[in-house]
Amino acid sequence: MSPARLAGVTLPLAALRTTDDWGVGQVSALGAFAELALLAGSRLVQILPPYELAAGESSPYGARTAFGLDPIYLTIREIPELAGEALSGFRTAEVDAEIARLRAAPRVDFTAARALKERALRHAFERYLANDHGRGTPREAELRAFADRSPWARDLALYVALRDSHGGYGWSTWPEHERERAPEVVRHGDSPDPAHPLGRAVLEHLYRQLLLESEWRRARARLGELGVELMGDLPFIVGSESADVWVNRAEFRLDLSLGAPPDAFSADGQDWGLPAYDFHTLDATDLHWIRERTAHAATLYDRFRLDHAIGYFRQWVRAPGSKGAFLPDSEPAQQARGEKVLSAILEAAGPSQVIAEDLGVIPDFARESLVRLGIPGYRVLPWDRRDGVYTRPSDLPERSVACWSTHDTAPITAWWPELEAWEREALAKNWGLATPFATDEERNLALLGALYSSRSELALVLVQELLFETTRVNTPGVVGPENWTYRLPADLSELLRDPTLLARFERVRGLLRESGRL
Repeated sequence: MSPARLAGVTLPLAALRTTDDWGVGQVSALGAFAELALLAGSRLVQILPPYELAAGESSPYGARTAFGLDPIYLTIREIPELAGEALSGFRTAEVDAEIARLRAAPRVDFTAARALKERALRHAFERYLANDHGRGTPREAELRAFADRSPWARDLALYVALRDSHGGYGWSTWPEHERERAPEVVRHGDSPDPAHPLGRAVLEHLYRQLLLESEWRRARARLGELGVELMGDLPFIVGSESADVWVNRAEFRLDLSLGAPPDAFSADGQDWGLPAYDFHTLDATDLHWIRERTAHAATLYDRFRLDHAIGYFRQWVRAPGSKGAFLPDSEPAQQARGEKVLSAILEAAGPSQVIAEDLGVIPDFARESLVRLGIPGYRVLPWDRRDGVYTRPSDLPERSVACWSTHDTAPITAWWPELEAWEREALAKNWGLATPFATDEERNLALLGALYSSRSELALVLVQELLFETTRVNTPGVVGPENWTYRLPADLSELLRDPTLLARFERVRGLLRESGRL
C-alpha cells in the first residue's frame, strides 16, 4: 500500500521515447515510464491531456474532444489487425526510413508522425473490414459493443468524419443539415454503414477509439501491477469548434469569449477565444455534460487535475466590443456556483481523487470552498509567498500538491541558476538549503529534497527536474516549434539501464525515505 504522502513525476505523453515508437510517445510506454519513476521513488505519474488534437495542433489543451484519446498515441505493433506479415507488408523502405528519422529526432514532429500513423491505421482498418465486418466475428462484436456503450465515441467519430470531409474546417462552416445534426446525418453515427463513404469514415474512427481503449486498459493494468497511480489533467472547457460543442451546443455560450481579468501583467485582461459554460442550461440537466466528462475521466485516471478551477466559481467573459465581466457577478453567487459544480464533479469522480489547479488570483472564498470540499490545491514554491516572504515547504498545508514548476514555466533546474546571487541566498535560507552547493548535482538534489520535505500530500516534479534537464515544455505567449514538442533525452530502455542515472535515483529514493514519502 502506498504511503499517504507521495512523490510523482509529470510529463506530456508525447514525450515518452521507446525503441519501437514512431517519433511520438505511446500509451504502451506508460508501463516502462512507471518503472523508471519507481526507481526514483515516485509512485505516481501525471500526464498532460491526451485527448484528440486536430491536424497541425500540438498543444494538449487544444483538443477537439473532452472524451476521445488521440490515435497518434497508439502503438502500431500492438494492433491485432497488423500482427505478423500484415505490418511487415506495410513497412516499406520508405516507411522505415521515415520511422527512423522521426524516432531519432530530438523533438516531436506531430504533423509527420500523425501522417505516418494515419497510413498504418488506415491499413489496419481495411484489414478489419476485409476479415471481420459483417462476418459475425468476435472482433466485430467487440467493436459493436464499444460503440453501444460509448455514445461520446459515436458523436466524435461522426464529427471527425464530417470535419475531414470538409478539409478540416470546423462545424460552424458546414452545410446547415450537418451543422444542425439532422436525423439523416446523425444516422451515420448511430448505424455506420461502410458502403457509404461517411459511414465508412465513422466506422474507422470508432475502430481507432476501440484500439485506444484497449491499449489504455492494458497500460493501466501494468501500472496497477507496479503500484503506480496515474494522474490526468482535465482542461476547463473545449473550443467552440470541438465535437462536444457541436453535439451539446445549448450548454455553451458561443456569444461570449472566455478569458482572464486585467492584472499587473495585462491591462486589458486576456481573451482565450474559448466559449463559456451556459450554467443556466447545464443546471436544467443537473450538470449532465460535466458529470459525464468527469465520470469518463475517472475511468482513465486514479486522480486528475481540474485546470482553471476558479472558472467553476466564476467565468471572466466578454461579448464582442465589451470590456468583460464575471459571471456570476456577486461573490455569494460565485461561491454557490463553484460549490455546486465541484460537488457534482466529486460525485461523478467516484473513487478517483480530484485536484484543483488554483493558481493565480484566487479569492479567499474559493479557497475556503476547496478546503470544505476536501479538494487539494496547488502550491508552486517559487510563487508561494506571504507578505513578500517565500513559504517554507514545512509550512504548506497537508491537503495540497507541492511543486517547483508547471508545464508553463521553466523547470527549477533552469530557473535557479538564473536568479541573482542575493536571491539564491535568501531563498536558500528560507527553504533550509545549505549553500553554496559543491556541484550542480548537489544543488538539484537539495532542491528535490526541499520539495519532498513539504507537508503536502503529493509532491510533483517535472520529468526534466528528475533528469536534471533544463528544457521547457511550453512558453506561454510564444508560438514556435519548441512548445509542446519535448521528448525524453533517450529511450526508456536506455534510461532504465543508465548507471549514472540509477545511482542518482538511489539518492533521490534516500531523500524520499527521509521525508516519509517512501
